[in-house]
Amino acid sequence: MLSYLEALRAILDRADFERDRGTPYAQRDWRLARVEELLEQLGSPHRSYATVHIAGTKGKGSTTAMVDAILRAAGYRTGMYTSPHLHTFRERIRLQGEPISEAQLVELVEGILPLLASRPLISVFETITALAMWHFSRSAVDVGVFEVGMGGRLDATNVIHPLVSLITSISIDHVGMLGSTLAEIAGEKAGIIKPGVPVISAPQRAPALRVIRETATRQGAALTLVQSDWRWRVLSRGPGGQHLAVYRRGNGRKPDYPDLFLPLLGEFQLENACTAIAGIEALREQGIEIPVEAVQQGLAQVHWPGRMQVLSREPLVVVDGAHNPYSINQLIKSLPTYLDYERIVLIFGAGRTHRPGELLEVLLPSVAEAYVTEANHPKAASVELLRDMALELEREVQMASSAAEALRQAVAAARPGDLILATGSLFLVAEVMSAWATLQGLPPYPSDPPGAY
Repeated sequence: MLSYLEALRAILDRADFERDRGTPYAQRDWRLARVEELLEQLGSPHRSYATVHIAGTKGKGSTTAMVDAILRAAGYRTGMYTSPHLHTFRERIRLQGEPISEAQLVELVEGILPLLASRPLISVFETITALAMWHFSRSAVDVGVFEVGMGGRLDATNVIHPLVSLITSISIDHVGMLGSTLAEIAGEKAGIIKPGVPVISAPQRAPALRVIRETATRQGAALTLVQSDWRWRVLSRGPGGQHLAVYRRGNGRKPDYPDLFLPLLGEFQLENACTAIAGIEALREQGIEIPVEAVQQGLAQVHWPGRMQVLSREPLVVVDGAHNPYSINQLIKSLPTYLDYERIVLIFGAGRTHRPGELLEVLLPSVAEAYVTEANHPKAASVELLRDMALELEREVQMASSAAEALRQAVAAARPGDLILATGSLFLVAEVMSAWATLQGLPPYPSDPPGAY
């Protein structure tokens, strides 16, 4: 029997085309037929339950979590597939909101290894996707909620034929991989739109919306637009969450959902909530029973850590996994709306491929002090590189050898009333969360064994 570490290595040691930066996305050796062939040998598990498919640049993970929480509140047995993870690989594959167990993952890997032996081109992400789909089938889920890994058209999750497709906000990200323009990137995201399958789009900039409209028309897919067909308005907000009303166009005076509570912070989460509800309504129109009370309960209980999450009120410590200029800008705009503070003390770390210089360019004008550090991840930009990028922006920053050390220094330097903000990547956020738990004597977060990555 494999150990959990051996099972992880059996997955992660495969070809990782997703990290190939040298070959344009559209030209890579990715074939949905290859995933279909593997799944067929597993009994086509992805066809044994209903599915919801969610793509986008910003907010797809949060929206996935909201849809899943609402469906569970309605009494459905759900599987949820997301990426990347914060603390443990097991978070990517969830049943009824709970991460897959180590024993379950080992059993799945042992079962799939004989099939993978003759398929050397099956990639890391394709393997994980197949394992998730198989696990959900073996667990007899009613609905599988799948977040796209990257892009959409060529993503391994795109083998499903969902009841509804959702596309959250699209912005420039993964430049040179998905494309260099908003329209090119939108073309890849819109690749999840299937013939005759209703599609929900969050508010989009004009080039992205045009592509989504054209794709939906070509596929004969009914398109619902959030901020047009479905709308929201804020009722109240604060550090503990926010209340909102959600309604169809024309129902503003008598909202379909007059008062919903959402524990997640950020203007963008209101948009995500409205997008999720529009998706739920598309399911209801297909005969899926989802009471209004389930929408209320699901949103009120949704948990999606590492996104504008308040770890502490005193001192005020916030973590957010924003990793592109658009999401960083949205974060900076949202913070004073929900939290009272005088200055921002920044802890920053980013992946090399996420244009850290551009992230710093957005962040640094809004912060009083900044600490740069390097997450323990192969994609992390070095501390020296981040310092040099800051100097090019005519800002001096402090270098810290680790996220834990950066947190220690930031806490020591913070004045009463300051906000300590850790952002730039989910890798950094996870390490700061773990470091904070250690500082406060809290139970540690789940983790994977050394040598897993």
